[in-house]
Amino acid sequence: MTRVVIAEDQALLRQGIVRLLADAGFEVVAEAADAPDLLRKVAAHKPDVAIVDVQMPPDNTDDGLRAAMEIRAAHPGIGVLVLSQYAEERYAVDLIGDDAEGVGYLLKDRVTDFKLFADAVKRVAAGGSVLDPTVVAHMFGRRRRDDPLDGLTPREREVLELMAEGRSNKGIAEAMVVTPHAVEKHVTAIFTKLGVGGGAEDHRRVLAVLQFIRGGSGRG
Repeated sequence: MTRVVIAEDQALLRQGIVRLLADAGFEVVAEAADAPDLLRKVAAHKPDVAIVDVQMPPDNTDDGLRAAMEIRAAHPGIGVLVLSQYAEERYAVDLIGDDAEGVGYLLKDRVTDFKLFADAVKRVAAGGSVLDPTVVAHMFGRRRRDDPLDGLTPREREVLELMAEGRSNKGIAEAMVVTPHAVEKHVTAIFTKLGVGGGAEDHRRVLAVLQFIRGGSGRG
């Protein structure tokens, strides 16, 4: 069973997420209403994933985001899924840094699509990465100098966009209305063009998404 710590200062929303996760078979081991309490409870419970609101007490600015980054640095084995009211691309880039494993960034609105939200929690807990489709769209929409994605075909870019959202090959195939085999061919081509080496499929997907993030943030 996936063990979760939830950090959200709005009690009703926090309780709603707790109930939804519990009904879906997750084990919520602790709740926090501010960033310092989140850090204490993550250290004490060592969950599989921490779900964190960006804006939390004590300062009600980006305290949750900073706590999430601290968790990633101090506990690299714990997945971190950040929820934000706004599609702040820089938040996603700062959170992911140079390691896209076990990290996610979603808009709070996505919680209402509980299947998507639950899938995101599971993927992050398993070491995958999930980016909100709105943030992905912003990144793809910006023209970049020396864009590592320039060599991809439009179809391959679409596959990578869906991959960055955390979708499986089956999910990508359903979204694009193509066969899973066609998606596999596109994914293989993406790995080759981005220079993502051998290893486990999930790890290569994370590396491909990281290349996308670096390109989108302007970081080389």
